[in-house]
Amino acid sequence: MNQNNQVDVGKLILRIALGVLVLLHGIAKLRGGIGPIEGMVAAHGWPTFIAYGVLVGEVLGPLMLLLGFYARIGAALVAINMLFAFALAHMAMLTQLGPQGGWALELQGMFLGTALALILLGPGRYGINAR
Repeated sequence: MNQNNQVDVGKLILRIALGVLVLLHGIAKLRGGIGPIEGMVAAHGWPTFIAYGVLVGEVLGPLMLLLGFYARIGAALVAINMLFAFALAHMAMLTQLGPQGGWALELQGMFLGTALALILLGPGRYGINAR
């Protein structure tokens, strides 16, 4: 496998990993409702319709990543979603370590970092609108 193919396969792996893992969170919210998210948004004094953005960031964005359809935009939706998650649900944990010694927000941090990397790297050749 030549180096260009390796780079594109690497980007595909990043897209699939981020897309599947975040989409699972979105599916849970579709099944269980976004009432808890509305509560967090309201507690911050924001209009509750903003809570529906979680579906954009955890369903639409990941599907775009998985399909390779405007994947940079999909990654941006996931990144924005993660910034809102930090602000609404995880701000108190920003400086904490977990029980095993890692950052308490390592999963959320990995989602954000992977989304940012995909925004910068692009989706690679393997997708609907390959570039």
